[in-house]
Amino acid sequence: MLLPTAGASQRVSTASCCAVRARNAAALNTRVVRTPDAGQIADLLIPVLNVRPTDLSDTFTDSRGGGSRLHEAIDIMAPRGTSVVAAAPGEIERLFRSDAGGNTIYVRSADGETIHYYAHMDEYAEGLREGQRVRRGQRLGTVGSTGNASPDAPHLHFAILQTTPDAEWWEPANAVNPYPLLSGSGAQAER
Repeated sequence: MLLPTAGASQRVSTASCCAVRARNAAALNTRVVRTPDAGQIADLLIPVLNVRPTDLSDTFTDSRGGGSRLHEAIDIMAPRGTSVVAAAPGEIERLFRSDAGGNTIYVRSADGETIHYYAHMDEYAEGLREGQRVRRGQRLGTVGSTGNASPDAPHLHFAILQTTPDAEWWEPANAVNPYPLLSGSGAQAER
């Protein structure tokens, strides 16, 4: 087998190549990412105050970017300034302003396997910081239209990402549709 190295070719034995592949494969985390269990679903709050399950719309499979990608989240419409609360307890892993999401927050669950992503927020709650533990229902900020959201349609972009405890917040994860979890009988509206 020939492998290119700095403009030259080097002969590598097939056995040596297979040994390298085996070492690399052993380092991969092959644990299956699973959807939230019934207990986690029952504990979820709708993350915008005074929004009822019947007020929600399923925008998870809507296209974005001119059809180049799926939304993989739901948009929870509410007046600008409406309080955004933590859907579940966790730790703030990342708090920053992005071009697409505007004011965003990533909250990771205690077991490290779920990330709740909140975007397009108008402002953060005072004193909020990375590394902070948040409780279910704790105020995180307010609904807005920062980032690439339309100024005429303030909303919270809310996503649930299933991942592994050792994955970074920015690494690819499996999106779970929040709509059936929040619109079903298990979800609760915070008032």
